[in-house]
Amino acid sequence: MNPPSLHRFISLVPIVAATAVALAGCTQLPPEADVSKTDRSLAAPSRTAPGVCADCVTPAPPDASASVPSVRRESRWNELPGWGSDNMGAAWPAFRESCRAIGRKPVWAAVCAAAGTLPGTLSDQEARQFFEQHFIPRQSTAKDGSTQGLVTGYYEPLIHGSRTQQPGARPILAPPDDMLTADFVRAYPELRSMNLRGRLAGKKVVPYWTRAELEKRRAEGKLPARVLLWANDPVDLFFLHVQGSGQVELPDGNRVRVGFAEHNGHPYHSIGRWLTDHGELAAHQASMEGIRQWTLRNPHRLDELLNSNPRFVFFRELPAGEGGPAGALGVPLHAERSIAVDPTHVPLGAPVFLSTTWPQSDRPLNRLVMAQDTGGAIKGAARADFFWGFGDEAGEQAGKMRQQGKMWILWPKQ
Repeated sequence: MNPPSLHRFISLVPIVAATAVALAGCTQLPPEADVSKTDRSLAAPSRTAPGVCADCVTPAPPDASASVPSVRRESRWNELPGWGSDNMGAAWPAFRESCRAIGRKPVWAAVCAAAGTLPGTLSDQEARQFFEQHFIPRQSTAKDGSTQGLVTGYYEPLIHGSRTQQPGARPILAPPDDMLTADFVRAYPELRSMNLRGRLAGKKVVPYWTRAELEKRRAEGKLPARVLLWANDPVDLFFLHVQGSGQVELPDGNRVRVGFAEHNGHPYHSIGRWLTDHGELAAHQASMEGIRQWTLRNPHRLDELLNSNPRFVFFRELPAGEGGPAGALGVPLHAERSIAVDPTHVPLGAPVFLSTTWPQSDRPLNRLVMAQDTGGAIKGAARADFFWGFGDEAGEQAGKMRQQGKMWILWPKQ
C-alpha cells in the first residue's frame, strides 16, 4: 500500500472510536497533565493546571474573528493591576508582529490598519494612547466564574551539537515518513484534543513508537527518521524536546535554529514528577537544574528517567534570524512580551494584559503581552506560558516560574 493509499485508508475509516483505541498513545490528555508549548513543565510541585506543551502539538491557528464569548467580562482600564506602570512602548513591536498574521481578519482589520500608519517604535505614552483608544479590556473568565489560572514559563535553549555523529551523541530527528496522522476533527469535533499518531504493522494501525522504542531502534541502527543534527548531551536534548525550539551550536561556532515539527502521539509524562514519585527528589528540587544534578549522580539510570516519558518530539530546521523562534501564530516570539495560550479562550494574535508575579516571589509582574503561541496542555481561560527569551538566564527564570495570574484580552472596539 503506497503512502497516498494509506492516507485515503486512514481518512475513510468509519469506526473512529476503534481507531482512537488502536492508537493508544493518542489518547486525550488528562486535565492534570503536567505539560506546556511543547512539553515545558519539568517539575512536579503543583497540578493546578496543565502546563509546555506544548503538549504538544501546535494546532492550526483558529479563526481570530470568532465572536467574543460571554465569559469575557468587560473591564475598565483602572481595573487592570499595574496597567499604568507597564512600558507599553516595549509591547508595540510584538503587537505589530501579531498584525502581520491577523491583520486581514475582520475583527482585527481596522485596528491593525491603524497600527500600520504609525512608526515601528512608539513611546510608552503613544502606545498606551493607541491601545486605550482602539481596545476594550475584557477579563478572561472560566465558565465557573474563576478568573485566576496558572502561569508557567518557557524559553529558547542553546545546546551543543554537530552535523556528524560523535561518541555519546543523540539524534535530533525530523518527522518520520512512516508515521500516520489520523484527522477526524471535521466529522468528530470532540476528538480535537486527541493526538492520533500511528504506524502500519502489517494491515493494522498501531501506536507509533514510544521514546523507549525509538531509543532501542537507534541503538540497533534502525532509526525511522532523518537525522537533522546530533546533540552532544542527552539531557540537553530532552530539555530541547520540552521547550519545543532552540539553537544548536556547532563545533565551528555557527548556530542552527530548530523548531517543533511533530510528536509521536504519546502523552507527556513529567520526569520531575517521576523523580518525586520515586522518592529521588523533593518537589522543590525538581527543577531543570535539580534534574540535571540527579542525572550527573546517576548516569546509569539516565535512560530509565528519560524513557519514563513516552512522548518524543520531532523537529524541523528553521531559518536563522535575530528575533525569537516562531510561535503557533507564525511570527517571531518576543522575549517577555509573548505568551502561549489556550486558543479556545484567547484568540491567537490578541493583545493580553497579564497580571502575575515574578518567579518564586510575590513581586508583581504586570505586562502587556501578545498571544502568539499555543501548547496542547495550555488549557484554560487564564492559563498562560510566558516566553522569557533565549539562553541560560531566560532558562533560569522559566524553570522557576509557576505562579498564579489573571488575564485581560484587549478586544477591538469595532
